[in-house]
Amino acid sequence: MKSYMAKPNEIERKWYVVDAEGKTLGRLASEVAKLLRGKHKPIFTPHVDTGDHVIVINCSKVVLTGKKLDQKLYRRHSGYPGGLKEVPYRSFMKDNSEKAVYLAVKGMLPKNKLGRKSIKKLKLYAGSDHKQEAQKPEVYEF
Repeated sequence: MKSYMAKPNEIERKWYVVDAEGKTLGRLASEVAKLLRGKHKPIFTPHVDTGDHVIVINCSKVVLTGKKLDQKLYRRHSGYPGGLKEVPYRSFMKDNSEKAVYLAVKGMLPKNKLGRKSIKKLKLYAGSDHKQEAQKPEVYEF
């Protein structure tokens, strides 16, 4: 018996809404990455983008466990000597909560063309309302 391999033109994509309120950042990111890759579907094929579109609302209400808000740092480097910028996660979450969720999800996707294509299907909102009402998204609970 041959294994089934999904073809890009046969894939049916759905839209899901995930409410991030009260969810832990890492657990939320792993579930969203699973939806973006399509690993929840029986037709999952590793080399084909079988994933769905995901809308994450209430990004500003995501939680970090322990003392991570004060001890964890968001780092970026300009490429120049002395160009390292460090921001504590408490202020990073206050200013850029969507970017914090985006970076957590992006880190859990493959580092290749498939991962870059998958991350484009992610929509993030700090509040509880979103612009994708026309797609009739389903609520995804985990």
